[in-house]
Amino acid sequence: MADDFRDILETFDNQYPGRDYTIEIVCPEFTSVCPKTGQPDFGTITITYVPAVKCVELKSLKLYLQQFRNEGIFYEHVTNRILDDLVAVVQPRRMKLVAAFTARGGITTTVTAVFEGSFD
Repeated sequence: MADDFRDILETFDNQYPGRDYTIEIVCPEFTSVCPKTGQPDFGTITITYVPAVKCVELKSLKLYLQQFRNEGIFYEHVTNRILDDLVAVVQPRRMKLVAAFTARGGITTTVTAVFEGSFD
């Protein structure tokens, strides 16, 4: 996987850095590729975070997520990779990423990864 995916992500200043509030972003059209079969995987990515001094810019997030469209990557790996990239760029107080993938072979998978640290 390209290491520069993270470089696509942009931020803007949080106008209320002294207040804890929650931002939830839902991306219902996430796609990647199964590394075993080469078949497309479809899912919904839900990002919930409490910003510190920066917020993620949504157009850049959309473009970042589209980079996975042709990547052969397991559900567990892509979930943790997206969380790691977002945490590195946004430096939130807290962040949770839930990746709920549609059924394949009668099985659905949901992967949840959480960042509980703080950059304050």
